[in-house]
Amino acid sequence: MKNLIFVLATLITIPAFADVYDSYDGYADMPVARRDNYVGFRIHKNERISFKYDIHGAGNATIRQDNFGFGAVVGNRLNDFVKLEFETMYTGASQTRHQTKYDFDVWANMLNVYLFQEYADSVAPYVGLGIGFATIWGDVDAPYGHMSDSVFDLSYSAMIGVNFALNERVDLNLGVKYQYYGEVEHELNGAEHAITDADATEVYFGAVYKFGL
Repeated sequence: MKNLIFVLATLITIPAFADVYDSYDGYADMPVARRDNYVGFRIHKNERISFKYDIHGAGNATIRQDNFGFGAVVGNRLNDFVKLEFETMYTGASQTRHQTKYDFDVWANMLNVYLFQEYADSVAPYVGLGIGFATIWGDVDAPYGHMSDSVFDLSYSAMIGVNFALNERVDLNLGVKYQYYGEVEHELNGAEHAITDADATEVYFGAVYKFGL
């Protein structure tokens, strides 16, 4: 008799447990975790990065080189159309011309804003603007003297590109960017001797990992 009562009680409670389970079984109805934050790397191919070395009253020389720059990014997708990003990167150039050796290094830290439009949850063309500061180290070893100077200067950039979502976690990024890095003043014998302006048009490739908080 006790066994019969237990079985009947079990049969009665099964529908109640089923209702509770159904109320928690709606994973498809639960909001999907947003992965609006990301970290990643970026490789810049500098197409003719330019360092224009201008001697006061005595002409100028422009150092142009094809080389690479390397950087890291961390950002957040603010909404379905705007992204905000911090980028830190390094680039430089070295060359000897007319018995003068030029060696320049640049470390830029930029705050970038992107406007994008996503299609099919996978492809997002964008345009962007960046502003920040760059540290430029300039070393010029000329027959008439050696100058080693550095500066912390305003930098700005403009970008256009396409973002490709490989899956929910990983994106690839291709783009073209113009960046003005700033200018460094060169002193010789305690006086300003020349100024070097640095800018570049760059093609870049990157990958990011997306996550939520």
